[in-house]
Amino acid sequence: MLDEIDREILQLLRQDGRRTVRDIAGQIGLTVAPTKRRIDRLEETGVINGYTARIDTTKVDGELEAVVELRVVGNLELDTILSFAENIPEVTEVLTLAGDPDALVRVHATNTDDLQRVVNLLRTNGQVTGTKTLVVLGSWSRLT
Repeated sequence: MLDEIDREILQLLRQDGRRTVRDIAGQIGLTVAPTKRRIDRLEETGVINGYTARIDTTKVDGELEAVVELRVVGNLELDTILSFAENIPEVTEVLTLAGDPDALVRVHATNTDDLQRVVNLLRTNGQVTGTKTLVVLGSWSRLT
């Protein structure tokens, strides 16, 4: 169970994943040691499952980002979808959904030919019955 302090820590890390433990401790009103223990616990329990840099691919030459809608046979679980998507390095995120489509796959590709190759890999695994590819032109994210 997460308490209010855990939620404050998560909020601060969402804003800046490179924030120091000392800074977080000062923001939440604890000393460094208990703050570090809380962060370690959040990592060990999988609440925090990694730290990453957010890149605006529209500002990186030779890269494009796309979201691929997947429709799959039956009621595939996330683990099954991940089993074929995680082996494709260009796939950066998979979201399973209630409704149509069944999943969204975030893809980073070097160009449209590369994107087509990745979409074909997703299509030919035997579990996907349909796709729709949407190329990202720009993005915005609210830090929550």
